[in-house]
Parts: sequence; C-alpha cells; structure tokens
Amino acid sequence: MFLEPFLGGSHKSFLEGVLQHSSHTILPVTMREKYWKWRMNGGAVTLAQKTKDISQEIDLIFASSMTNFPAFIALTNPRFATTPKILYMQENQLTMPLPDGEERDDTYCYINYLSALVADQLWFSSEFHKNEFLQALPAFLQKYQDYKHKELIDELASKSIVVYPGLNLREHDKTTIFRKNNEVPVVLWNQRWEYDRNPEMFFRVMNRLDDAECSFNLILAGDHFHEKPMEFSQIRKRYGNRILHYGYVSDFNHYSALLHTGDIVISTSRYEFFCTALMEAVYCGCHPMVPNALTYPELIPPPLREPLLHGAVFYHSEDDLFKKMQKLLNGKTKPLPAGTLKSINKSLDWRVYIYHLDSLMEKAVENYRVKY
Repeated sequence: MFLEPFLGGSHKSFLEGVLQHSSHTILPVTMREKYWKWRMNGGAVTLAQKTKDISQEIDLIFASSMTNFPAFIALTNPRFATTPKILYMQENQLTMPLPDGEERDDTYCYINYLSALVADQLWFSSEFHKNEFLQALPAFLQKYQDYKHKELIDELASKSIVVYPGLNLREHDKTTIFRKNNEVPVVLWNQRWEYDRNPEMFFRVMNRLDDAECSFNLILAGDHFHEKPMEFSQIRKRYGNRILHYGYVSDFNHYSALLHTGDIVISTSRYEFFCTALMEAVYCGCHPMVPNALTYPELIPPPLREPLLHGAVFYHSEDDLFKKMQKLLNGKTKPLPAGTLKSINKSLDWRVYIYHLDSLMEKAVENYRVKY
C-alpha cells in the first residue's frame, strides 16, 4: 500500500513509476496536490478513512515524507500495527530552504521526525539529503527543554538507505525531433521557477554573457507554484525572439523535444534533494553546468567532472560559472558528447531501476518477519 497525501510533482512521478513498472500489486491511497501544510497536519485522517475500503491483506506500507505516519498508524490501529513500514524522504522540512522573510514552522519538522521514528526503514532521495537530515536533527532537538532523546538519531541512521527516484528516460527516446547541431548554442533552464532554484543568479550570469557578446538562445521551461520571479519578465524583454520557448510544458512530447533542442543545461540551485529535471536534460544530450555541491557530485561520474577534452561540468562560484560558460559558448571548450551524457544516469530508467526497488521492498518485508 502506498500512502501519498500530496499527489503532485516528484511525488506523483514516483508513484506513477512504481505503479507502472513494479511486479508487485501496489494499492495507492492518495490525496490531491493542495494545501501542503494541511496535508501534513490532517491528511492522515483522510488516508485512514480511505483504507477502510481496502479488503486485501497488506504486507508493506510505503509512505511519502508528506505523511503524518504516527497519526495514520494510530487512526488505523490495530490493523497496520505489525505491518512493515517504509518512509520515503523525497524532501524534509528541517532543511528545506525558505523564502526571504519566512520563518520555519517546527510543527512540520517534528511530523517528519516522528514519522521517521515510526518507520522501519527510511529511504532518502540522495546521499546528500540523508546526511543533511541526520546532521540537522541534533540542533533541532536541542531547541527543546528536556527529554531530547538525541540517542535516537543513531537509530534513525541505522535504518536509513539511499534510494534514488526512478526516471522515465527511455520515453525520451521516442521523441520525433532528434538532436541537431544548433547554429547558435541553446541554453536550457527546465527547473522550477522558485526561490530555491536561484533564478536571480541564472539571469545575472546570462546577462553578463550577453554583455560579453556571447551568442546564445534560451529555452525557459519549468513549473511554478507561486508568482514567477521578476527576473523572468525582465529576461523576456531583453532577449525577445532569442527565447525559443517560455513557460511550463505539460505535454511530454513537447517537453522532450525542448530537452533535445538544448545544448547546455544550467543549475543554480541553492538546495536540491535530487535533480530530476536536470538529469532528464542530461540524458537528452544537454551538457550540465552545476554547482560542485548538493546532490550533483554523487550523480556525475568522477571522470566527467573535469574532463580533459571537453568543458567543465562543475563550477565553484557565480564568477566561475560565468567563465566556464563563456568558454563553452565561444567554442574554446566543447560540450560532452551526447552518447556520453546519455549513459550518465541510464541505470535510473524505470524499466531497469524497478528491479532494484522491488528487491528492496521484498527485503524490507523479509527482514521485518525475521526480526519479529
């Protein structure tokens, strides 16, 4: 059984991938992608009510990190009290970056913490994410007056593993528009249009490159939940018809065609629990320019990080990004070959990766039975 109180974005993509490819029978219990705070606070009530319609025996409960796991277990007691439980941490509220002027609400941090304690296994979307969460817990618990139970952090660490989300990579092979050499390099932005993706830095760098008379076109695609950053409107005025696409794309084939059109994909993220959009672009042949931080070092093979015959992949500062992009756009360095880029993360394609996930779920059930 799969609990998902916030069926949208990466959560929806993950569940759909499991449902489509797993050899197991997966029973989804879901709620709409709305009001995330209310979903974490009160979603367990609705999820518990929905399970009353499930007559099948459940041998594993898989819940997303938006789930109030302790509340769900209590509300369905005793039915799932002895069922093995996995909590998939696709994000967490302890380290999620906040917009300027917004204070962190510890209520949701504690829901994550209690849910982690209840779970028999914790799956994290990256090694970076796992380390960030576990390292943030001591300071978080220190804020409370007594009974802090910091010894439980070691318990959480012992049941934590890294499980990357699967990706629909082979679907991009069906794109009817195949990669061609662009007369002018095309720079792609396909991440969310949000503060944590740092679009301000992206546009500062692009404007500097334009001022330095570098030739390029732009593709600006990505989802947004709040108002678009002001910079997107300004960039539209500045670059006009040099913007080949502007706005979110809901049609997969159109989106895939855009990824196959790009030459370079840039990330200026301040924070990243994984990087699905960027990994898709890389698979489609876009040379990545990413921070030497966050999840990226664990996802880019060491030989490609500073390739001798091609452009750099990592940058260390905004100025470093400008200099390395300038070399790429001026032809002083070359992007990595499309075949090399396609091989970087092909093992995460759902049709291959699902065998790994199915095996992990089977082992979770087996280990629970042995233990209890």
